[in-house]
Amino acid sequence: MKVRSKAPLRLGIAGGGTDVSPYSDTFGGCVLNATINMYAYSYIDDEVVGDKVVFEAVDLGISEEVALKDGVTLDGKLKLHRAVYLRVMNDYFDGELKPLRIITHSDAPAGSGLGSSSTVVVSMLQGLAQMYSLPLGEYDLAQLAFNIERVDCQLSGGKQDQYAATFGGFNFMEFYADNHVVVNPLRIRRYIVNELESSLILYFTGTSRDSAKIIDDQIKSLKEDKNSKLEAMHLVKRSAYKIKEHLLKSDIDAMAADFLEAWESKKKTSSSITNPMIQKIENEIFNIGAKSMKVSGAGGGGFMMIFVQPEKKNIVERKLEQFGGQVFKFQFVEEGSYSWTI
Repeated sequence: MKVRSKAPLRLGIAGGGTDVSPYSDTFGGCVLNATINMYAYSYIDDEVVGDKVVFEAVDLGISEEVALKDGVTLDGKLKLHRAVYLRVMNDYFDGELKPLRIITHSDAPAGSGLGSSSTVVVSMLQGLAQMYSLPLGEYDLAQLAFNIERVDCQLSGGKQDQYAATFGGFNFMEFYADNHVVVNPLRIRRYIVNELESSLILYFTGTSRDSAKIIDDQIKSLKEDKNSKLEAMHLVKRSAYKIKEHLLKSDIDAMAADFLEAWESKKKTSSSITNPMIQKIENEIFNIGAKSMKVSGAGGGGFMMIFVQPEKKNIVERKLEQFGGQVFKFQFVEEGSYSWTI
């Protein structure tokens, strides 16, 4: 059997970082995000010649082949591929290692801030669920993806990416202790979505970053400078509620204003969130039509989301290209992860 699957990448609109333990466990976190027409793809094939498993990440130019008689471990360049394979084999086949080929690629580079690593994991799981008819609902699949990254691979990070990739669309997500997650799908009228798309620029700085390292720094900062950093996190959380309300009411100007306030709060949670390059871009584009901005994901690089006056969007885009990065055209999409047999 041959299976293909895809899962959408997401824009973290508000509340990012509050989905990370220990904050979410202690105070409860909430995130507003939306999926876009950029994807992580998987191709899974069980018609493999020989008793082996093949892992390949086309976009990274990495391929690994493992003889099943030697066993499969997490030690290798494609750790996430190995972890997904092992978790499915252990949980659903009592540890029996099946010959398989898993090939992936993503429309966004790892460390870009669009949740690409988690989305690749969701895509692989979605494909394996299709191939083996695994009993995985949306919450099950997202939680399993989270466990693979955060428990099996010991990678620091939050929970929003896995749930966004699985569910798709505009969602307001709540995160509590004991992995309790509630996904609230938002019904956004089409004209609001159009206005939001017209008001946003997605700009790749050309610099990827290690999100786990930044999140570790954020957690460390919360512990060392508890009061000020904690208050900044509370502000990030409160902004998510306000921005959600503005979005539902189509008040894009108020949304942009709170977006900027949330970005200033986010920068106070860790010194790694921004850097001189990001600061220079911020200073220059605000003079020519940009209203507010933030760095998507953990921060430190990757993609920037910029609110602009729609009629000045092209001027800001031309300015951004002078910094050596790339403007990505995008649209919001409603569908989450899905798979099909070929």
